[in-house]
Amino acid sequence: MPAVFIGHGSPMQTLEHNRYTDSWRDFGASIPRPRAIVSVSAHWYINATAVTAMARPKTIHDFFGFPDELFAFQYNAPGDPALAEEIVECVKPTWVGLDRDSWGLDHGTWMVLAHMFPKADIPVVQLAINASAPFEYHLEVGAALAPLRERGVLVMCSGNVVHNLGRLAWNQPDAGYDWAQSFDEAGRRLMTEQPGDMLQLLDHPAYRAAVPTPDHFIPVLYLAGLATAAQRPCDVLIDGYALGSLSMTSYVLR
Repeated sequence: MPAVFIGHGSPMQTLEHNRYTDSWRDFGASIPRPRAIVSVSAHWYINATAVTAMARPKTIHDFFGFPDELFAFQYNAPGDPALAEEIVECVKPTWVGLDRDSWGLDHGTWMVLAHMFPKADIPVVQLAINASAPFEYHLEVGAALAPLRERGVLVMCSGNVVHNLGRLAWNQPDAGYDWAQSFDEAGRRLMTEQPGDMLQLLDHPAYRAAVPTPDHFIPVLYLAGLATAAQRPCDVLIDGYALGSLSMTSYVLR
């Protein structure tokens, strides 16, 4: 089963159709139907590693200031408590907590799946990003998830290689600053040639501008870890920029 990193933008993309959402839809239609989906979303960023383990995860609207239509949106995919237990076993001796009632599916997950699998009939679990762990940890956990791909599970990571909300340029809806492009292109070279070396990006001169906080960057490390385990690089699914300081580049591991 392939694995994928999705560069996501505004939650409004849930209700929109553009070249990015079209690429998500086309990807979903092009692969075998997954047995289940594990999502690593930038928006579940806590001081622990955990996985949702409820039968019916709720749709979390973890934002404000958007139209009522978006808050009314529900992605009612079933959960998969058995898969959550599988994940616990896969990543041992790393500890993963089972979240049976607190989280659910946040917009980093459902805004993509609304296009990729609009029927919401494939079980979904979400894996939390451990904010207290070093970057190397996330590469290692990503690699540990590799056996799930052989069992028909799609691993989907959702974030942005470049994500700086403090420097948005509203007059540049489809463009990227020079520093954003430089950082994103360096990431692309690594993901498509040597994904195991993704942490070299921490030394890039634009790192602090591109990654002012690590939450949106870390999901790509999970795909890099999976690619390292598979001993092959990733392909670009789609690329582009938004509002100067966001990279929309997405990658797929076949």
